[in-house]
Amino acid sequence: MPRKILVTSALPYANGPLHFGHLLEAVQTDIWARFQRMQGNDCLYVCAEDAHGTPVMIKAQAEGITPEALIARITEEHRRDYREFLIGHDQFHTTHSIENREITNLLYERVRAGGHITTRSVRQAYDEKAGMFLPDRYVKGGCPRCGTPDQYGDSCESCGATYSPADLKNPISMVSGTPPVWRESEHYFFRLGHFAAVLQQWLQTGARQPQVRAKLAEWFEAGLNDWDISRDKPYFGFEIPGAPGKYFYVWFDAPIGYLGSFRALCNERGLDFDEYWNPQSHAEVYHFIGKDISYFHNLFWPAVLHGGGMRMPTGVFVHGFLTVNGGKMSKSRGTFITARRYLDLLPPEPLRYYFAGKLGAGIDDMDLNLDDFVARVNSDLVGKLVNIASRCAGFIARGGGRLADALPDAVLYAEFANKRDELARQFEAREFSSAIREIMLLADRANQYVDAHKPWALAKDPARSAEVLAVCTQGVNLFRVLMTYLAPVLPQMACNAAKFLGDPLSDWNAVVKPLLGTPLGTYEPLATRLDPKVVATLIDSEEVPAAAPPGKATTPKAPAIAASAAAVTAAATPTTIDIKDFAKLDLRIARVIAATQVEGSDKLLQLTLDLGGTQRNVFSGISGAYQPDQLVGRHVLMVANLAPRKMRFGVSEGMVLCASGAGPGLFLLSPDSGAEAGMSVT
Repeated sequence: MPRKILVTSALPYANGPLHFGHLLEAVQTDIWARFQRMQGNDCLYVCAEDAHGTPVMIKAQAEGITPEALIARITEEHRRDYREFLIGHDQFHTTHSIENREITNLLYERVRAGGHITTRSVRQAYDEKAGMFLPDRYVKGGCPRCGTPDQYGDSCESCGATYSPADLKNPISMVSGTPPVWRESEHYFFRLGHFAAVLQQWLQTGARQPQVRAKLAEWFEAGLNDWDISRDKPYFGFEIPGAPGKYFYVWFDAPIGYLGSFRALCNERGLDFDEYWNPQSHAEVYHFIGKDISYFHNLFWPAVLHGGGMRMPTGVFVHGFLTVNGGKMSKSRGTFITARRYLDLLPPEPLRYYFAGKLGAGIDDMDLNLDDFVARVNSDLVGKLVNIASRCAGFIARGGGRLADALPDAVLYAEFANKRDELARQFEAREFSSAIREIMLLADRANQYVDAHKPWALAKDPARSAEVLAVCTQGVNLFRVLMTYLAPVLPQMACNAAKFLGDPLSDWNAVVKPLLGTPLGTYEPLATRLDPKVVATLIDSEEVPAAAPPGKATTPKAPAIAASAAAVTAAATPTTIDIKDFAKLDLRIARVIAATQVEGSDKLLQLTLDLGGTQRNVFSGISGAYQPDQLVGRHVLMVANLAPRKMRFGVSEGMVLCASGAGPGLFLLSPDSGAEAGMSVT
């Protein structure tokens, strides 16, 4: 029976652009939701703009506009960026909405009637220069527990402690930069401690990561304090019923925004809100969040829901922080990359794929290394996945455009299709990186199949056209299985592949049956290689380099080896170079895993080289000296950091080294036995 599932990701705040941290979480949530739909489950994904609080109010004042105008603009920008990153929200709403106000007031009235609200006077930070009370996040200072400086007034990013601004060491107002004074004000508090037993019981259900359980145990041991849910005017938000001049703290109504967004979706589609949110609901509700807001989602939020007569979440999935090139995202270092900056330069799916390849079910931080990003995308998506379809499609088109009526290797196909349950378990458990590794191992096997049967060689003999069709039918069907498994990660690529295959790729289990005897559509390129120079500009203020004239490199030639892409020749008059020049060369040992004659060229061989985990495509003019079958399995030396060169036959991503002399012939340079692919040459 299909499951009813509602998923959410944390609400982006309405005072700035989406950045890579937002995208990591949205991609994780979107992949999981798309996978659930491919399993036949009814999975809805809602999110909203976090619209309230002092930062929005201050930013709007600085721009000379109303908070409502600011929210409308930022919300539309966020919707656009999410949409262009292929994030499939069923509803993206705003917390400044009628639906959210109604549900916020309802939950507040219920918890107050249940005796879970109290009032008391508190000493509160007040900025005399700005003439306003300061929200917790607008006071910074040293953490009272661990001493880490420059922490916000509500929680420490270093040790996870929660506290009030009055507890900070050497506090400073972020509005005026002056030390705040402390004034008394009556505030409203939610009695979190009333729900200790309920929360303890709830936390034993559902999938909680071990690190989250350990942190929650610390919080319970320290005691659950009352939670201040009110703020004094001026404040942009919902006024507390019956309390003039008092407003709900943004963290009270922000998670209620999940419900407000879902209520708006219910109104649009005629869905039953209570079917998902009543305490007896059999629907599943999951929140995807970062570890910095685990306290709110694992303690305050479920307690408010329970106290307000609604069901608690089925699970809260916590992920770690994102770093870029090994460091925290930083505007000063250029690593605070916005969604718009990325989209102005690059397509969205490479980043979705890279995130998926690094995401697991734990809360460890994840690093986006831009060099690794380029290498992995070019190797996996272009060199492995798309390569299967592009190598087979042309032969099928020339043979009439229809797949063969039978597979030549049904056992191999069954092995691919039978991976669906194992991969489904990994996607369900959010172990995306493990799933990606398994899928790419299958992609290697599919390429090995095509390499072993060489349809390009068979096609030279018209009498073997049926054999060519059979081999390519096998290859296309293996590609279809892989593309189905990757559809949650690469939805646009899957959509384009579906047009080519004549199959929607929307049913996870449809791979049980291969495509046979059906026509194929016109094959269009499904992915292109990332240009490292363009990717580098994500954190570089320089403009994207212009394309070089044909035959000219966009980076200086390596001075030590003046050569074409074919070979290294001895210079008549050697040029003296400095050791620093030689050090610019990245010389590597590579293993030839495939070699084919390039159609339309008498000199070029196309080599697929293994550099110890990554693959490169290299065109080399050694056809007169070596036959392709002489090269497979051989180790060669290559220049690994040569700028990619676009040729008529494709892109060459390096250069293999050969020697030549006065006599005829070229001789590949090879290492001694025992050397392994990927080793640096020193």
